[in-house]
Amino acid sequence: MIRHLKLYLLGLLLGVAACSQNRSDAQPTRSTAGKAPTNMQGLAVATLAGGCFWCTEEVFEEIKGVREVVSGYAGGPEKKPTYEQVGSGRTGHAEAIQIYYDPKQVSYATLLDVFFRAAHDPTTLNRQGPDAGTQYRSVAFYRTPQEKEQITAAIQRVNAAKQYPNPIVTQMTAFTEFWPAEDYHQGYYRLHPDEPYVRSVSTPKVEKFRKMFPKLLKSPL
Repeated sequence: MIRHLKLYLLGLLLGVAACSQNRSDAQPTRSTAGKAPTNMQGLAVATLAGGCFWCTEEVFEEIKGVREVVSGYAGGPEKKPTYEQVGSGRTGHAEAIQIYYDPKQVSYATLLDVFFRAAHDPTTLNRQGPDAGTQYRSVAFYRTPQEKEQITAAIQRVNAAKQYPNPIVTQMTAFTEFWPAEDYHQGYYRLHPDEPYVRSVSTPKVEKFRKMFPKLLKSPL
């Protein structure tokens, strides 16, 4: 298998491979798959990486003020990388999400708070749960010195609060380019709620976010 092998979930009885395996047979899409909003007026952009993008995309899609979240790849030099290439761990890219949001409704600091406290575990180096490799590393990409300062402050706050037993290892990296993932990854969580990986790995993270930040939720979801 050419991809980095993830944990098989729910055992051989289900016989279903997890997120890091090749899903070339899965083709569901949504109307905005892999695309930025057509009208960017008044919107800001944030790019974050925190493990499998199926989960992180859904977490930020549920936040009031977020217009669109696109799953993709960032952090490496490879141009137009494919899922298979990124999964090999040799491109330098991480699975990432690009968040298009209205800063009048939700701040960058709030997005960072969700990212560090609920969307993933920022204390595990090159790993999120069963997913191991640099393509699953935690990265906060900044576009301005102000964003870099806010990332630094967010990390300091969470470390000081001792929410985790270990310190945050998230990389702070200057943003260069974001490559949208293939259409079948966009909106994957909602399109495949009963998929074993989604149920056992993604859903607990989404539910953790909902419990910790109920006031941020769109209504209805």
